[in-house]
Formats: sequence, structure tokens, C-alpha cells
Amino acid sequence: MRIVLTGSSTGIGRALVERLLAGGHEVWGLARSDQSDFAARQQDRFRASRCDVADWSQVDRSARDISADWSHVDALITCAGLQGEIGRALHADPQRWSATVRTNLDGTYFALRAFAPLLAQVPAPRRAKIVCFSGGGATKPRPNFSAYGVAKTGVVRLVETIAEEERGQRLDLNAIAPGAINTRLTDEVIALGPAVVGETEFRAALKTKGGLPAEASAKAGASLEKVLGLVEWLLSPASDGISGRLLAAPWDPWPTLDRHAAELAPSDIYTLRRILPAERGLKW
Repeated sequence: MRIVLTGSSTGIGRALVERLLAGGHEVWGLARSDQSDFAARQQDRFRASRCDVADWSQVDRSARDISADWSHVDALITCAGLQGEIGRALHADPQRWSATVRTNLDGTYFALRAFAPLLAQVPAPRRAKIVCFSGGGATKPRPNFSAYGVAKTGVVRLVETIAEEERGQRLDLNAIAPGAINTRLTDEVIALGPAVVGETEFRAALKTKGGLPAEASAKAGASLEKVLGLVEWLLSPASDGISGRLLAAPWDPWPTLDRHAAELAPSDIYTLRRILPAERGLKW
């Protein structure tokens, strides 16, 4: 497969690049940092463009550059993101709060919009695949991370909306929740401390960091493995026809979800939704 991946220079993005290259795929990575040294070691299987996904002109230019070499893109993975402004929402810096939403939400949309023409060129009967990263705060309130949570919730609704709009096309588009993974975002939370991020988030970050017993570190490694496995599954024919869903890498039974594709398609399972009183047995 020919795969475009945003946020390819660090963290989960870089881990995904290495896994995909090991699987024989070609990857074109987009990131703000220089990746030329890494690319030089990959014997043309990995190419890179410097790109700030929050800037439409840069994303559009990258897509045009890629289209000059690739006639189509089999899959797009939007992994780029940042936690940005952290702290109580009503005390946050408005400009930094907005910039956080723009990077995470606009950065996802810009990539989807820019690479849609190349994804549409995937040779039949194969289906194009898109995997977008959601994150903490998308399915329940996450105090002190309002900008990040709002943006990641927006990503999920964007995925659901486009999946509905493009129903009938050879395209599967899904969001994933990776769970707690030890990345630079974890370091940021620890560096800011409990006074800013809150005691619960701070303790969770320490646990994720693995400065605990060996089993905690092993668990963190297993969590990353599940993320990589879920992405690979969503890129494979096993996930054909499954679209518009938010799947949690650590908890959902995604390895066998293809057995329930027919039941899943008309349902609201793995989607954002509102709970009505009647669904809780209440007559209001």
C-alpha cells in the first residue's frame, strides 16, 4: 500500500511508520520537523515532507508534491496533534486555546480534504482507507484539557459525517482512541504538574511513563502494540465496509469485528450519541 501519515516524526506516528515499513508498505510522512536522516536509511520506501498540518497551504502543497510521484494513495492516517493549552477552560489563554483546536481539528480536516482526490484513485475493487486519531476527552469530559478534548470530539463527528456523506463510495473512514501511551504528551503532563493538569491526570501520566514496576512498563508496551495492530486491521480488507466508527484500541474487540459488519452497519454502535431517559428506564 501507498500510505500518507501525518505526525510521522515522533511518538505513535513514528512507531506506525516503522511498523508499516516493516510490513512492506510505502509511507510518505508529513511533519513539521526534518525527517531527511530517517528517510535516507529507508531506501526510498519512506519519503517525507515538512508540513504544518494546521496550515492549509502547506498541506495542499504537500498533496500536490505527492501526486507528482504517486498516481493514488491507498490510505491516509492522521496522527499529527498536540495537547496545546492546558488548564481550566475559563482561565485559559484564548489564542492558545483556539490554536490547539485548529491544529488538532483543522489539521485532520485539511489532510482529509487535500488527499481525497488521490484516495479516490485507488484501483477497483480495493477500498481506500482513512484512519484518524481521536484521543482523551472525546467520549467524556476531561478537566483541564478542554481544547484538546473538544478538538478530538470534533474529529470523531467529522469522521461520522464524512462516512455518511460518502456512503456508497469505495472508502472506509474511522477514528481510533489509542488509550494511554507513553509519548511526549505524557512528558508534557508530568512537567506541568498536578497544579495545572490535575492530580488524576498527573498520576495517570506517571503510571503511563512506566516509572513503576516492570509489569506497568510491559502493559504500556502492550498498549502500543494494540494501537499498531488496530491501525493495521483498519488498513486491511478485514475491515472492508466498516466505516464511521470510533474504535478503542485497548478495549474494543476489533480483531473479530468483521464477523459483525452486517449488524454494525445500520447501528449506532461505536458512535457519539445522546442518551435518552427511556434508555435508562425513566419516564420523563
